Amino acid sequence: MKTYFIEEPFFDADEPYFSVENKLPGLWVCTPHLPAGLEEEEINNLLTSFLSNFLSQKDLEDFAFWYYTPMALAFTDKFRPKLTIYDCMDELSAFKFAPKELKILEKKLIERADIIFTGGHSLYEAKKHLHANIHPFPSSIEKEHFQKARTIKTHPVDQQQIVGPKIGFYGVIDERFDIELIEAIATEKPDWQIVLIGPVVKIDPATLPKNKNIHYLGQKSYAELPAYLSGWDVALIPFMLNESTRFISPTKTPEYLAAGVPVVSSAIRDVVKPYGVKNFVHIANYNAEFIEAISIELGQKDKSEWLAKVDAFLADNSWDNTCQNMQELMLKTLNSKQNISIAS
Repeated sequence: MKTYFIEEPFFDADEPYFSVENKLPGLWVCTPHLPAGLEEEEINNLLTSFLSNFLSQKDLEDFAFWYYTPMALAFTDKFRPKLTIYDCMDELSAFKFAPKELKILEKKLIERADIIFTGGHSLYEAKKHLHANIHPFPSSIEKEHFQKARTIKTHPVDQQQIVGPKIGFYGVIDERFDIELIEAIATEKPDWQIVLIGPVVKIDPATLPKNKNIHYLGQKSYAELPAYLSGWDVALIPFMLNESTRFISPTKTPEYLAAGVPVVSSAIRDVVKPYGVKNFVHIANYNAEFIEAISIELGQKDKSEWLAKVDAFLADNSWDNTCQNMQELMLKTLNSKQNISIAS
C-alpha cells in the first residue's frame, strides 16, 4: 500500500511547484509551494491541477481519499476515489478564524463520504445522525514512547534550570487555552513552576501572563516530550469550556497518564468520561479547584495503586489497534460498495 500525504500549501515560491518527499517506505509527503497573494479560486485551481498531474503519473489501480479537513474538498471535488473517508477530528467550524465556507464543504463531504471516523465520543454523538456509517475513535497513544518518562534521569537543559515543583502542559497555546487560569495558579502559588511547551497560535503573545514562575519553553519535537514529562510533578489540561473545546478529545490525556504523571483537567467532556469518572484524572471547574487538586497530587507519596489502574486501563490502547480497527471497517465498507455495484 502506498500513502501520499498532501500538506497544506506553503506560500513561499515565485513560481508554483509541487514537491514530493519519500519519508518512509510506502509514505510520501507532498507539499504545494505557491506564490503569496493568490485569490482562493486561484489557489484551488492550482492545487487541483497539481493533484491531477500527480495522480496521472501514478500506476493506481484503486485509490482512496482520506480527508482530515473538509476544506480539501475545494480542490478534490472532481476526483472519484474508490473509497472516501472523512476523519473528523474536531468541530473545526467552531475554531477561531475558521473559513466561512467550511460548514458548506463539510455538509458536502459528509454526503459523499463512504465512512466517517470521529476523534472522540462527544463528537460522535453530535454527528451520528448525519451518516449511516460513522464510528468514534478516541485518542490513542504510543505507550512505549511515553512510558520512557518514568525512567529518564537526565532532563533537558532548559528544564533543569527550573527549580521547584513543576506543573506542565504541552500543546498548542491558542484560543482554547485558559490564560487567566494559568496566571491565577502562578500568582496564588509563586513557589510552583509552570512549564508550558508549544507554539503560540492565533492569539497575541503579548496577552500571555509574565509571572516569573511561568516558563515558556517553545515548541519541542515528539521525541523530546518524554524527557520533559519525566521532570513534571503534575500535568495540566487547562482548556476553557467554549464552542471550540466542546467536542475535543485531547490526545495528551492518555499520553500524560502513560508517562505516569498525575493530571488535572478542566471539565472537557471526553476527559471527564472516561478518565474523570474512573478517578484517573482530577476534574476541576474553578481556579481554586485546580490549585486544590494540584496540591493533593504534590502531597501524594505513593502513586503505585493509581498507576497500576491507569496501566490496566491503557493496556489495549494503541495506535496499532486503532489502525487495525479502522482498516477492518474500511474493508467492510469497500466490500459493501462492491456488492451493491455487482447487484446493480
